[in-house]
Amino acid sequence: MVISIDEQFVLEVAPNPTAAGNGKALMRRGHLLQRHISPDQTLIFGHCQGSGREPYLCACDFSEPSQPAYRCTCPSRQFPCKHCLALMFAYVLEPQTFTSAEVPDGVRSRRKKSTGKPDARQQIPPKPKKVNTAALAKKIKAQLAGLDLLEKLTRNLVRLGISNMNAKTAIEIQRQARQLGDTYLPGAQFALWAYTSLFYGLDSDINESVSAARRESIYRAALDRLATLTGLIKQGRAYLQKRLADPQMRPDTETSIAAWLGHAWTLDELRNLGQLRRDAELLQLAFNSFDEESRLEHIDTGVWCDLAEGGVYITKTFRPRNASHLIKPEDSVAEVAQVPELMIYPGDMNPRIRWKDMTTRPPLPHDFERVRGFARDDFADVVKQIKNHLKSPLADKQPVVLLRFQRLGLIANRYVIEDRRGQRLCLTDQGLPSEPPSLALLRWLPTDLLHDQVVAVRFRHDLETRRLEIKPLSIVAANAIVRLTL
Repeated sequence: MVISIDEQFVLEVAPNPTAAGNGKALMRRGHLLQRHISPDQTLIFGHCQGSGREPYLCACDFSEPSQPAYRCTCPSRQFPCKHCLALMFAYVLEPQTFTSAEVPDGVRSRRKKSTGKPDARQQIPPKPKKVNTAALAKKIKAQLAGLDLLEKLTRNLVRLGISNMNAKTAIEIQRQARQLGDTYLPGAQFALWAYTSLFYGLDSDINESVSAARRESIYRAALDRLATLTGLIKQGRAYLQKRLADPQMRPDTETSIAAWLGHAWTLDELRNLGQLRRDAELLQLAFNSFDEESRLEHIDTGVWCDLAEGGVYITKTFRPRNASHLIKPEDSVAEVAQVPELMIYPGDMNPRIRWKDMTTRPPLPHDFERVRGFARDDFADVVKQIKNHLKSPLADKQPVVLLRFQRLGLIANRYVIEDRRGQRLCLTDQGLPSEPPSLALLRWLPTDLLHDQVVAVRFRHDLETRRLEIKPLSIVAANAIVRLTL
């Protein structure tokens, strides 16, 4: 077996970009004093000069490719540390400098321990976690009380009226909304903040610097978010009451209402509820990283296509501002992700997914053809589905769909795509917050990418024109994915 890693792999396993930069710097400055590979070519090791008197012994074990093990005699609590990262960078960039050598005793003993036969206790399957129904019932009742508070605050907002909202009243409402944090409803709190944050730029008096068009845009968005709050109260209350009446108090896996209320699903929960796929392969269609003001978080999102069933999924990594330096940011992935256990969150069009372990392989031509085969070629049918989807106030307002188009071009200075029946959809640069514009790149595409191709698009309902528009994220060609965002 030969260790199969590349520079992208090293960047992805690094705990943060700083550690990756430090590791590469150590390699380039010659701090790796020895570079060796085991006779079976599954483990690399060497000595790296650090801040201590004696060089550190570092090793990277790939005997289990899906679960690499990193070991170093340095005192760092980061895994892998910068010394192991330096070793992997050297293997990727300068593989000819590694010589075959026997694994040192200290590494060999720990390797045997980690890869040896599990003891009897490990062979006993874990017992299902017993649910404390009394404590759970108490929590659900607190959540119902929290929804009563949210309903009171929402009614006050309706009585106040959108035109009377300003920065001062928004801050006051947010102060009152903090009480929701004590009722296990962080999702409801974020939904309310998403409404009040619209008015940060409005003074108590008429602000001439805010144009009438901008003010009108804020009001339209506010009405939409009030509808979301109302839907959250209604659906959340029905869900919690139904769960409270259930002797087993089972959560709902048919809708995303639990996540809307703020439930943070664990991988074990999703696995026990059967929300998983085994041995999945995914190809990333788009990636975006942005700052969510209402949640005070950085959010990394990825759009993926399941190569087996064609589902379009979303990954999300939330990094709170006050702790973002402690959480490794996600990055775009150009290779096929191979996931032993794919956990699928409850949801509808683009469910969120998550996994613990992942390996990658280079994409092959048939991978792109599979993605292209899943694309929808009847725009009228897709538009009908999206409109029905958006009728729910808690629906994802910007779902992603794969579309096959016959032509892409300009009509009356607007980019449009046309399907095989002549149905057209207008393109827009409006997408997620901080998602980079993509229309300007279309003019630079080769002409063959503008005819009979597949495009991943984000639908958007324009509240002013009341029309559906699409933002192009990437074009899936026969041998590549041409990203128009990241």
